[in-house]
Amino acid sequence: MNKQRIHTDPQYYSRMTDKFSPPSKSGKCLFRAFWVGGLICVLGQAIADVGANLLKMSTRDASTLASITLVFLTAVLTGIGVFDKIGQYAGAGSFVPITGFANAMVSPALEFRREGLVLGLGAKLFTIAGPVLVYGIGTSVLVGMIYALFGL
Repeated sequence: MNKQRIHTDPQYYSRMTDKFSPPSKSGKCLFRAFWVGGLICVLGQAIADVGANLLKMSTRDASTLASITLVFLTAVLTGIGVFDKIGQYAGAGSFVPITGFANAMVSPALEFRREGLVLGLGAKLFTIAGPVLVYGIGTSVLVGMIYALFGL
């Protein structure tokens, strides 16, 4: 077999990948993702329950309180370096959508904080959030216009 054929042969590539890839500990990783993600969801539900029952908020307002609190806690934990450790331990389980969004928003800002408050922290804070907000607002305007035109 010539050298050119060895590097393009799919079976050769598969054998080399198997040889140099560490074995996956998927059972352990799945368990960690499950319990950490579940704990984050339980925390969110507990915050919503406190808002609804103790603070006498509407269900909608209590859900908003839970979302805001989870985003705030994730941002703080990202800022002090704790959320990265949680992410390394739990993998995808720590990135329940709202906490993943908060982490993705704060992380770039922390990398560029040395460049100053405006050009570093302020500019990079919305690197991820900016497109989400633009497309979210744009889509809501479009849906609102369709709704207004067709009276749905």
